[in-house]
Amino acid sequence: MRRLLLAAPFAVLASPAAASTGVPVNPWVALAYLVSGVFFILALRGLSSPATSRAGNRFGMIGMLIAVVTTLLTHIPEQMCGEFGMCDAGPDWASMSEILVAIAIGAVIGLITARRIAMTAMPELVAAFHSLVGLAAVLVGWAAYLNPGAFGLLLPGSDISAVSKVEMGLGIAIGAITFSGSVIAFAKLSGRMSGSPILLPARHVINLGTLAAIIVLTALFAMAGPSETMPLIVALTVLAFLIGFLLIIPIGGADMPVVVSMLNSYSGWAAAAMGFTLGNTAMIITGALVGSSGAILSYIMCRAMNRSFISVIAGGFGADSSSGGGEAKEQRPYKQGSAEDAAFMLEQAEKVIIIPGYGMAVAQAQHALREMTDILEEKGVEVKFAIHPVAGRMPGHMNVLLAEANVSYDKVFELEDINSEFAQADVAFIIGANDVVNPAAKTDKSSPIYGMPVFDVDKAKQVFFIKRSMGGVGYAGVDNDVFYMDQTMMLLADAKKIVEEIVKALD
Repeated sequence: MRRLLLAAPFAVLASPAAASTGVPVNPWVALAYLVSGVFFILALRGLSSPATSRAGNRFGMIGMLIAVVTTLLTHIPEQMCGEFGMCDAGPDWASMSEILVAIAIGAVIGLITARRIAMTAMPELVAAFHSLVGLAAVLVGWAAYLNPGAFGLLLPGSDISAVSKVEMGLGIAIGAITFSGSVIAFAKLSGRMSGSPILLPARHVINLGTLAAIIVLTALFAMAGPSETMPLIVALTVLAFLIGFLLIIPIGGADMPVVVSMLNSYSGWAAAAMGFTLGNTAMIITGALVGSSGAILSYIMCRAMNRSFISVIAGGFGADSSSGGGEAKEQRPYKQGSAEDAAFMLEQAEKVIIIPGYGMAVAQAQHALREMTDILEEKGVEVKFAIHPVAGRMPGHMNVLLAEANVSYDKVFELEDINSEFAQADVAFIIGANDVVNPAAKTDKSSPIYGMPVFDVDKAKQVFFIKRSMGGVGYAGVDNDVFYMDQTMMLLADAKKIVEEIVKALD
């Protein structure tokens, strides 16, 4: 939810009413924005736990409602009065009607999208919303540049201050990077573009050169006179859009959780930069919260993969062509079982640990999995779920799917809390996961996933591994020794179909 707080009302908060005009801010307006900021903080606090996530969502919606209503009620035409300063008090209802129509259109689109979107498509939906936030920052920045008087940014000499230009340039640059990067992330997540890294020759030199050029252009833009700024801001915007594409295309699908949280952070900083330009407290608070939380989340994701943020940006898992290119290197013997075999072993077990992955999401098998869990528990089997921090295509993806299927929160455990229990588990039930259970991360120094913390499923007495076929080897592009272990039985089928068959056999 915290990634969506900015998207819909961004343009409203960035209206001329939110600009800094040199006039003292109404204390009631400042108080309202402060209250909305407190609600945003409570929202993030609530979203830190599944048990309080509903309350967190409500706090976020209340905070944004206060911010939007405050902005609308203080949208008076004084900012557009010109040098004479003769204005009528009260809202500018002509402009407000346009804003309300825009809000209504956005609300209808949002409601329809939220009701129709499947949980499996949530990662790409979040990436798409990030792109809208970034594009909004670019458009607001350009609006402030083209009509600075309406935003209260003109100095007595009919020019924009250097500080405002720097803030404007940063907001446009970060927003453009967020937009173009999110478009690529959306294309990779939705399958419209290959999830494999796309490596350009001398990409690091190109990226560093482009970033340096953006910094130089921002400085020149801040120092240039009114007649010299247009070419600079155009070049700045174009290069920022370009670097967003260049930064994301080399990143592989296995790093998508980090990319999603990183773009989330970018969108927040873009909003915060625009908030400073326009003197809008609500935008500054919201942007800072989203930016900082996204940065912290990116750090947590990188730590979970034992990778640095720089290594993720430099290129994703499987970037080396020697890693296997997504195909198994050799044919090795493995055991294949049936739903009846799995059902018999599961009901004989005392403890079962289920490890879900993206394959479960694609097959939408979470509801059948919850039904299987209920039956096993009725038979006296202890069932737990093990969630890797980077399972799925966005942070918390598996947690959201399990919550949708009404799996109790107290059955879901993070890697560090449950990994030691695999040695006592009778069955490790892997459904659609791959890289997060690959022992090569612990044993093979040449593997692209070496050093990434993984589940110790090889210590379980019995392993059931559900995947569609033996052809795929995960986003990291490396084979998995778990497939060929003596205690592993491969269940090669659609995840939902095979789990439903297991449920029938258990009944």
